[in-house]
Amino acid sequence: MVTTTAPRPVAALSPSALRLLRTAGFISNFDRFCIAPMLVLIGPDLGAPLATVVLAASGYYLAYGLMQPVWGAASDRWGRVRVMRVSLAGAAPAALVSALAPDAPVLIGARVLTGACFAAAIPASLTYVGDTVPAAVRQRPLSELMTAFALGTALATAVAGALAHYLTWRPVFALPGVLAGFLAMGLRRLPEPARPRSGSLLAPFGTVLRSPWQWYVMAVALLEGAVLLGFLTYLAPALEAHGVPVALAGAVAALYGAGAMAASQAVKRLVGRWSPAALIVAGGAQTAVAYLLAGYRQSTGPLVVAALLLGGGWSFLHSTVQSWATTLCPAARATGVALFGVALYGGGALAGGLAAATAQAGAYRPLFWLAALLSVPLTVAAAAGRARYR
Repeated sequence: MVTTTAPRPVAALSPSALRLLRTAGFISNFDRFCIAPMLVLIGPDLGAPLATVVLAASGYYLAYGLMQPVWGAASDRWGRVRVMRVSLAGAAPAALVSALAPDAPVLIGARVLTGACFAAAIPASLTYVGDTVPAAVRQRPLSELMTAFALGTALATAVAGALAHYLTWRPVFALPGVLAGFLAMGLRRLPEPARPRSGSLLAPFGTVLRSPWQWYVMAVALLEGAVLLGFLTYLAPALEAHGVPVALAGAVAALYGAGAMAASQAVKRLVGRWSPAALIVAGGAQTAVAYLLAGYRQSTGPLVVAALLLGGGWSFLHSTVQSWATTLCPAARATGVALFGVALYGGGALAGGLAAATAQAGAYRPLFWLAALLSVPLTVAAAAGRARYR
């Protein structure tokens, strides 16, 4: 059984520990977001249509989400740092197989395996913060993590677009694999935080799934994943479909990360001054406006603004909901955060997969306008729920 008393958190993370956690999230996000600007080029190189190659992205997101409860339960039982090291050690060879894939089926399989392994890095980092930082000030270090995650996203789309256009897409998959291998060894310096003891691998699931708020936040996360991850995948392909070079499309998509980094600095200043519900509404408004612009015209100017606003929406809305998720079940925090991730990335995979045929037909306007429409119930549900939660 799981003990019901959570460990006493310390006042703050050490700078070195925070750097390691940020690096883990950076590498994970780089790997997760690098494929979007390369989809149009990978298809012809492997002799596969866009609808098939997109499965490498949506399959990655699905595996990333489904593996999170497995890693979460393992983390509650065996420790945050140990799980991060094992998962990164598995991600390294899987990423290298992705880089060497001779055809679409091998690429899809390798990307699914890579996503399953990288699935532990960000939730374990977030859980580590939850274990060591009091809830009242937790969103500040979480914002620091979000900044690193956003940097990984920005560099992934920019570097992927440039390398795929001027050289080849293969080194883009190899790079995070090499970095993951080095980080798996570097994490030996990260101390393991105190955590509740679980008697069995499945015990934390009972603790988490008995919480009505956990189910509510997971429902919000499912819709959030569809809006902020699933439809986001098609920003770069929408530009490429209108004749924009892959390198430029990748650079525009990279502005999502730049917007997230800038907005995360604002969020750090606003935590404690604005209510969580107000932060969520600000993020939802940015998201809705972004997709309205993207649907209006798929040209460079509107999508530059859309990418920046989507980054802002992610920092304001997602970081607030993510911080909320870390408070729900302190006695099984890693499992709770992991199930949140299942819903988030499952929503992204579902939306990305369902939208593939529409994107293949070049119908990006209704696709982005649907995302704008869905951002309304997402914002209302997240803000209303957070305002009621005590």
